[in-house]
Amino acid sequence: MYDVGYLTDKHRLPVKYLIRFKCVCKSWFSLISDHNFANSHFELTAESHTRRILSISSHSPLEFRSIDFESSSLNNHWASLNLNFSLPQSYFTPDIRGSCRGFIFLHCSSNICIWNPSTRFHKQIPLSPFDTKLKEYHFDHLYGFGYDRSRDDYLVVSLSYDPTMDDISPNFEFFSVRDNTWKQIGMEDTHFAYMISTNDHRKIGVLFNEAIYWLAFRYDLKVFVIVAFDLMERKLLDMPTLPDDFIHQTSDCGLWVFGEFLSLWTLEDHNKFQMWVMKDSKLHSSWTKTLILQIDAVIPKFSPICSTKNGDIIGTDGGSGLVKYNNDKVQLLDYHSYYNNSVGSKVAMYTESLLSLPAVHEQVQKDDTNKKNKEKEGFVL
Repeated sequence: MYDVGYLTDKHRLPVKYLIRFKCVCKSWFSLISDHNFANSHFELTAESHTRRILSISSHSPLEFRSIDFESSSLNNHWASLNLNFSLPQSYFTPDIRGSCRGFIFLHCSSNICIWNPSTRFHKQIPLSPFDTKLKEYHFDHLYGFGYDRSRDDYLVVSLSYDPTMDDISPNFEFFSVRDNTWKQIGMEDTHFAYMISTNDHRKIGVLFNEAIYWLAFRYDLKVFVIVAFDLMERKLLDMPTLPDDFIHQTSDCGLWVFGEFLSLWTLEDHNKFQMWVMKDSKLHSSWTKTLILQIDAVIPKFSPICSTKNGDIIGTDGGSGLVKYNNDKVQLLDYHSYYNNSVGSKVAMYTESLLSLPAVHEQVQKDDTNKKNKEKEGFVL
């Protein structure tokens, strides 16, 4: 346990400075590496978290970049990241399946990893027993990643089915980091009528208010619906229908978090961006259209990622570029491409943190306790 009063002011310093301070001396290294200190820092700085965008190039050699999207220019404030672990040789770029409390959920071929870009901590996740038996190209997946604060546990969620089968029998499971195991979620009493979109941004769940949300298609009703998974109850939730003026036939669409609200967006004809926010997840009438944005012709295919603290909208151009739009004046503020190719990149917003995963820090504490006990025994003898 650390002395709370010893570094009270340090609790509010940005993560990047605290990581540098770990090199000052052993006591500071021990303090800043402490799980309780990391938790306190994350909670105390909740209103001023440093958020960045992780961008992974879609060409070889892979490039990982951390981008400060709050800065005035998207071009001048980014840093290269070096992985401290190996990714498998693959034709595919690692996919970013979600982010939560500073951790990134990476998926590359048959490898799953949870990675903290700030501390460089990583944990390999084994494939589920179900995934080890299937041929991946036959199956569609919904992915999600979130935190269960009631158990201090991180969950990797996967929902998959074979779209070539007439009778869709889904497999719904999650990996508990604390228990270090995959667990099935029974769906015997659930009529699974959701078809999963081929668009990557619909396959990746949106984390909001301790639940994961997906936009899926009800093949029996021929309409889009929202599917949600409660991280604490660990079950699927029924959601209200989408806005009456939401037209999915002629538009690209998805979910994202805008400010304090779960939001729905559409892009029609590559240039008309519309957005609705949901004020109350239990009421259909809570959907409110808040924005209609005309996308500039120089941007091939816009989709939102996150918003800045002052409400500007950050999105991708469908390739390797990032775009910033002013929400109030509805105008393009900045546009920058990061890689010299048109293949694109994988991007996600993450929060800088000092956090470690629960099972890992508990094992470290256990090892330290055993070491101290042995030292005491040796001293007594």
